[in-house]
Amino acid sequence: MVIMGMGNSSINLVFHHGSMLPHEHVTSLVRPVRICASFHLNSVTWAVKSTSKDQRWKGFVRSCSVTEFVIASDEKYGNKQVVSLTPRLYDYVLENVREPEILRQLRVETASMRGSQMQVSPDQAQLLAMLVQILGAERCIEVGVYTGYSSLAIALVLPESGRLVACERDAKSLDVAKKYYHLAGVSHKVDIKLGLAADSLESLIMNGESGSYDFAFIDAEKRMTEKYFELLLQLVRVGGLIVIDNVLWHGKVADPLVNDPKTNSIRNFNQQLMEDKRVSISMVPIGDGITICRKR
Repeated sequence: MVIMGMGNSSINLVFHHGSMLPHEHVTSLVRPVRICASFHLNSVTWAVKSTSKDQRWKGFVRSCSVTEFVIASDEKYGNKQVVSLTPRLYDYVLENVREPEILRQLRVETASMRGSQMQVSPDQAQLLAMLVQILGAERCIEVGVYTGYSSLAIALVLPESGRLVACERDAKSLDVAKKYYHLAGVSHKVDIKLGLAADSLESLIMNGESGSYDFAFIDAEKRMTEKYFELLLQLVRVGGLIVIDNVLWHGKVADPLVNDPKTNSIRNFNQQLMEDKRVSISMVPIGDGITICRKR
């Protein structure tokens, strides 16, 4: 946080608490929103560094409670305050997730593997499972399984007669997923498709399964999202849901200075969804951002 002082001097305040990592340098990009913070300080020693030449102070914040919120700059939104998840607040969210023990075990094992950042967060998996339950879904598809955290969360809430088609091209990560499907007693609910997801989805369509699925989740190669979405629109019934992961892409989609192929593909897809009358949509800032689409 940068606070402008008298003249040409400025003061940088850096607040740390237990769940934050130390930072040597803090930068901030100007956004079309107002970011506000209220601080309640109990036992505190300050951490202040003045950029003026004649004064330099250093210290450490021992404890502080920080509540941050964002207010849209456009007054048409009525100055609505939206909570911004700090590390401490997100820890609190995770403490209130009902994560089955078998999912916790899978999450811990996956954390030591290459690409573990691809695994959905516990709060995100809980939401996916709830959507499946609310929908009363019996036939589901997942595009991009990795080690199976989200697919296992879905399979656990499917009825005994339910079916989840799990599409994944990496055999090594699938081996982990299959192990946990077995440990959880849901292997009979999961139909694993090893190979390119587009090929698997096209095979389901050729097999006459269009319009027979209730729920689908896309969490795979981002530049293929549009292709997967179009295929799933054929497979999912009217009133069914298609959920797309990583629609906020670590915040890069909102940064005009970022224009790499993956970011642009996600940004373009998000814009296309806004104009797509075939679905109702809701973008939700959970995990790395998901968009929930209901087929009309």
